This record gives sequence, structure tokens and C-alpha cells, in this order.
Amino acid sequence: MTTVLKFGGSSVATVEQIQSIANYLKNRTDQGEKLVVVVSAMGKMTDSLIAQAQAITDRPERRELDRLLAIGEEQTISLLSIALNSLGTKALSQTGAQAGISTMGLHTKSKIKQIDGELLRKKLETYDVIIVAGFQGVNELGDVTTLGRGGSDTTAVALAAVLDKRCEIYTDVDGVYTADPRIHAAAQPIPHISYDEMMEMSALGSKVMEMRSVELGKKYGVHIFVGKTLESERGTWIMEATETMEQKAVTSVSVTKNVMTVSIKHVPQTNSAVADIFELLSGRHVNIDMISQTTFDSDIFLSFSCPLDEEEFLEEALQDIINRFPTVKVDRHNQHAKLSVVGIGMRDATGVASKLFATFRAENITFYQVTTSEISISYTIAQADIERTVAAIANAFDL
Repeated sequence: MTTVLKFGGSSVATVEQIQSIANYLKNRTDQGEKLVVVVSAMGKMTDSLIAQAQAITDRPERRELDRLLAIGEEQTISLLSIALNSLGTKALSQTGAQAGISTMGLHTKSKIKQIDGELLRKKLETYDVIIVAGFQGVNELGDVTTLGRGGSDTTAVALAAVLDKRCEIYTDVDGVYTADPRIHAAAQPIPHISYDEMMEMSALGSKVMEMRSVELGKKYGVHIFVGKTLESERGTWIMEATETMEQKAVTSVSVTKNVMTVSIKHVPQTNSAVADIFELLSGRHVNIDMISQTTFDSDIFLSFSCPLDEEEFLEEALQDIINRFPTVKVDRHNQHAKLSVVGIGMRDATGVASKLFATFRAENITFYQVTTSEISISYTIAQADIERTVAAIANAFDL
């Protein structure tokens, strides 16, 4: 059996950390395991490489940026392979292309098209550890491409999907919690969580796992373990839902900080007005979330949220909207956060929304928008209310 392991940037930030991981991997191979190890760039190396490119131009050519960013992971795979071989463990470093990872799509945010698993299987006949550069692959033109934020997680799960469905993700946190422990110190660890809940949490602000990687795990039945590097006592298994998981209606609370909420009043009630507005927002590349619409007589009221770091794009889009529809009035607030309650048990449970609204009332917490999915309810609240809101919900649902 082959296990795929992934170590994030904070886990391989120094040569000393890389040597510690090499010792850990040697112990596992000494017990007869074959390992494929995916690694990220060391520490803040990717940020440093981006900064170097932007020192030349604020719009570096994307193909060349991918070629530059790939250097970070290639540094790590070489150092880890050197460390393992110095310990007597047969190890081989591989770029994404050498590992058979084919990609498609745009540079800097490509997607994995396919992986030639036979390449790795053949090499594992000779080597005990294959070390693969995460976050990268090669497109049909032979160009190096990168997979965007969280791309190393995606690489690891995709490799596990074509090997033996076993994937361990090691990072600087010891698993998934009912809330961010930095916000709510009493948050509880979650030993098992469903793919659907983890995907929802990732989409709604949790930074533990990248959503695409969990989606791949669900599609191909890869059991994913998330734990702290070199500390295997505690962690979280991400897998298909079980009856045990479904006993609690609410599993966790996720928070996305630095959110803008926008209200557009007096939108003309025509067949095309709303579509025109969202086309203008899309044309300026504004990432829209939490959309709601209310109609009064011949007047339409729209609201939505978007990341605060897209404020410049938003302002351009809003000016486009005002130019197209001079009667509209726009209000915006940039000190908001999105708080989301997630739980697969919501599919069958009743009274979750009622209990949440009662909690907001009891704590005198104001919310500005509400949206729902099958397994989540999301609110926009003032950033100043994040900690007390999370604490109140955690207390109400025993999280």
C-alpha cells in the first residue's frame, strides 16, 4: 500500500524542519511503507517570488509567473530528497510534470486534467519515497502551470486518487475544530467530518483545507487525514457521512473577515435590469456572494457581499451601474464579516434557524443579510461582533 502525505509551507520553512520530516519519513519506510510525499514551497517563498516579479512590473506575464513560482516547490523537493538519501532512504524528487500531472486552463489557476499513475507506481518499485512538487503541473503545450491557492492540497488528494486512496495532510494545525480556536478558545476538535461539511466550511471561510481537494476526495473516495506536522496524536478524518456524524444538527461555525455588504435600491423592474447589473459586476471581476432580492411594487432592492480586498473593482463596477441606471441608490459597508453555521444534520433537523435567530435576539446581535444552503446558514455581521457571536452560537449548539 502507498500513502500520500502532504506537508505545507510552514512545515518545511527551514532546513532543520525538512530534516525532521526526513527522519519521520525514514521511520515509516523502515516499517515497510511506500510513500509519495507532496510538499509546498518553504515558508513565505511563494510570496517572496511574487514580490520579486511585481518589483519589475505590477502585471507580470502569467506564463512566466508560473515558471517563477514553480521554483519554490522544486527547492523543497530537492532538499527533502537530499535529506532522505543522506539517511539511507532511497528517495527521488519529481516535478509535477515528471510525476505525470497534466493540467488545463489558465496560467496561475490551472486545474488537473489527469495523472499518469503508472509513472509513480513504476518508480516506487525502485524508490521508497517519491517527493512531488505540489501546486504545479504541465499543460498540453509543455508549459509549467500552477494550480492557485491551496494547490498542494489538490495535488496530494489527486495523487491519492490514482494510487491507494490514502492521503494525510500535515500542516500547522492539529485538525478541524468546531470554530477557529483563535476566535473561540473553547472550540472542540472534530475527529470525523463529512466531505460535504468540509467543502461547505472551506467555501465559507475555513482555511484548513482547500475546497477543490475535498471535492476530489469525495469524487474518488479518498479518505483524508488532517493533522499537525510530526504530531499524530490528534487530527480529523474527512470521509463520507456516517450516522454518528449526523447526530448533531450543527458541526461548526466558520468566519470570513473583511467582507463588504452592498445594497442597491430603486433598481428598475424590467426583465433585463438585474441581469445587466450582475453583468457589469462580472465585467469588473467582482467576486459576488450572499445575493438577495426584494421587490416592492415596481421597485427592486438588491443586496450582496464581496471581499473587502476587491473594493477597487467594486467601485468601478458601481460607477458603471450608476451610469447605466441613474435612479439607483447605493449603500455599502466595509466593516462586516460573514459567519456561517454548518452541519449535515440540518438536512433532517428542524428548529436550527429558529434557535439561531433566538440566539441573535438574546445577545442583541445585529445581522444584515441571511442566506441558506441545504447544510448551512450564513449571516453578515459587524466585525466587532465576531467573537461574541461565535461564542454565543457555540454555547447554544454545544460546539
